[in-house]
Amino acid sequence: MSLPVAVTIGNFDGVHLGHQALIRACRAEVGSTGRVVVIAFDPHPQSVLAARGVPERLTTFDERARVLLETGADEVRRLAPDAQLLGMDARSFAEQVAETFKPTAWVEGSDFRFGRNRVGDLALIRELGVAHNFTTIEVESVEVDLEDQTVVPVSSSMVRWLVLNGRVADAARLLGRPYRYSGRVVRCDRRGRTIGFPTANIDGDMVMPANGIYACHATLPDGRVLPAAVNVGTRPTVDGHHRCVEAHVLGLEQGTPWAPLPGLPEYNWVLAIDIVAWLREEVKFNSIDALVDQMHRDCARVFDFLPTPAGDRR
Repeated sequence: MSLPVAVTIGNFDGVHLGHQALIRACRAEVGSTGRVVVIAFDPHPQSVLAARGVPERLTTFDERARVLLETGADEVRRLAPDAQLLGMDARSFAEQVAETFKPTAWVEGSDFRFGRNRVGDLALIRELGVAHNFTTIEVESVEVDLEDQTVVPVSSSMVRWLVLNGRVADAARLLGRPYRYSGRVVRCDRRGRTIGFPTANIDGDMVMPANGIYACHATLPDGRVLPAAVNVGTRPTVDGHHRCVEAHVLGLEQGTPWAPLPGLPEYNWVLAIDIVAWLREEVKFNSIDALVDQMHRDCARVFDFLPTPAGDRR
């Protein structure tokens, strides 16, 4: 006798509380011995359908898969959209899913749409479930209270808006964890090390938070998780011109050149930061000395929001 299989399909960008509710519903349906298969579009279908209006990523695919597996999925299948796939009518697409994965349950949110022109819905899945002998399970949307007592439905677009506006604590309420920004460390102007605050400039392709200073946890390549003061913006005091994300990791030996681990190159390694709290706006100071004084205060305040060691958060 084959094991029960529950499938769910979507973008799953951010793996927020709504996505997690889908995974939990899948697991509840198939039990501890069944399989939960997540079929995740990557990149976003809009990248094929339209040259403009493609949502910025909240998560890399690897990060998305990691969180989905931690939430309870057994397998995360990447589905790369192309013109042929996105041109399929809804019935043909659903038939293909049913024949490929042979689910005993198909779990989706109430607003799930799929197929060419997004005409497929739960009614069609229920109809096909009769023919293919699977149960269709509808999961209602999740709502969350924000810090200002506003009640909002959880969605990737809402998380994206909150991050873009620097409301990282509220974004964490929707995600169930702090928002993570990651990328490779690249060379910048190396000005920070000349004033006692060497920074790692993170080159990521995800949603960049609003300009400002943030308290974060930084995950290093060896798994260590350390506090960090992170600047997002253009560095107006030193006449910066492009936006960047710079992390000053606390608790490391400082030196020139700055390297967080023995044997690591100075650049081209991956750094992930979990953005816990917004500290202040980015401002232009009258002098470098005034900037340095404020940076000392910023670093001290980081520990107000990260009072205990983070541990290994991988």
